[in-house]
Amino acid sequence: MFLVDYRQPTRKEDEKRKDITVLLEIPTLGIVEKAILCCNNSQRINIVAGLNGEVRSKELKMESHGLLDIHNRITADELASLLRMQLNALEGDPTLAKLLPPLMVWGAPGLGKSTILRSVAEELGIDFIDVRLAQREPVDIRGLPVPGEDGVKWLVASEWPRDPKSRGIILFDEITAADRSLQVAAYEFILDRRLGELYKVPDGWYICAAGNRTQDRAVAATMSSALANRFLHVEMTDDVESWTKWATAHSIHPAVTGFIRFRPTCLFNQEGENLERGWPSPRSWERVSHMVKQFGDNNVSLLRKVVYGLVGNRAGVEFMEFFKLNATFDDVLEMMTDPSVKVKIPAEADRRYALCSAITYLLWRGSDKEDEARRLDGFFRISMQLPADFATMAMIDVMSSTGGRDMAKIAKVRSHPSYKDWIAKFGAAMTSRMERG
Repeated sequence: MFLVDYRQPTRKEDEKRKDITVLLEIPTLGIVEKAILCCNNSQRINIVAGLNGEVRSKELKMESHGLLDIHNRITADELASLLRMQLNALEGDPTLAKLLPPLMVWGAPGLGKSTILRSVAEELGIDFIDVRLAQREPVDIRGLPVPGEDGVKWLVASEWPRDPKSRGIILFDEITAADRSLQVAAYEFILDRRLGELYKVPDGWYICAAGNRTQDRAVAATMSSALANRFLHVEMTDDVESWTKWATAHSIHPAVTGFIRFRPTCLFNQEGENLERGWPSPRSWERVSHMVKQFGDNNVSLLRKVVYGLVGNRAGVEFMEFFKLNATFDDVLEMMTDPSVKVKIPAEADRRYALCSAITYLLWRGSDKEDEARRLDGFFRISMQLPADFATMAMIDVMSSTGGRDMAKIAKVRSHPSYKDWIAKFGAAMTSRMERG
């Protein structure tokens, strides 16, 4: 996160330049403390020095709305928590419907913005309406005029919720790809939760929108200030920890989860990629997971081409090498369910990530209670021999695989005879990892 402190230039001839004191992390430079950022009309930032006395230079593209926009960045976990809080507030007090600001989720394409909103709706057992605004006409929002004997009447779209006791999320997706006429048509619906005297949004429904930024090289236009002022704005970022929690809870193939753990920079990357073809993003990795499940061990040559088509050649090559080296899930299952099989912890980091992802994925997929009990025994037998960082990662993933809300499964883990021994060995490391987030 950037911590920004402006110092205005002191010389008139230097008015186009602003020196900014920041604390930031850049993958290619590491931590740069109190670097001097030179901003000019080219909308680029040049980092020229750090506190350690070492002169370093890096030119970065500036965000279209300036540096201060980075303060509202939010992870997938935080976005889900915010949504639950707003929706639970509406359930407890429907009169808050007019007071809670609608939510605008900004972010690059492929981050899974709409997926998170839909997942929260499914989790809470409420409805979800996805309106792709760029594919609509203004009459789809406002209604269709129909002449009558007493004047023109309006027919409102049937997709809008009518039941006053219903609950849900209305998402105006791709709102930044819509032209101004459509944005204007959405003003009243978003701000006043109504369409004139024709229709009123039930109080149990929360209104959200999502869209790409203009710098994302996607279909995006600037949002009008009138519409922007109606929203609570957050910007979703690509956060590996949040994504792996989501992936574990949504049965993403362990080869994919393990690979992203091992190569976190491959979760999302647009730099140097052909954006007219496949490139790595949370959305494309989810599709890789589906393809790996579909292919299994059959026709790896064709699977390789499919993976390249989803995430591009560079990330695809790395993933397929990881997949080839670690495609031993049958061996892991045998090690989990058969106590006579010796536990073997690989020395290589990539294979340890793959092992942890595999035992987490296989744990709750037993055919019956006895099989599940054997797998849980095996989980503790294996994790007790892992290094502390991998053992705690595996335990956190096990808790996350239930979505953190299946208390029956969590109770099975905590009541297992080996749990006390596990806590005695890894409890301090677990606490430290949880405090780091």
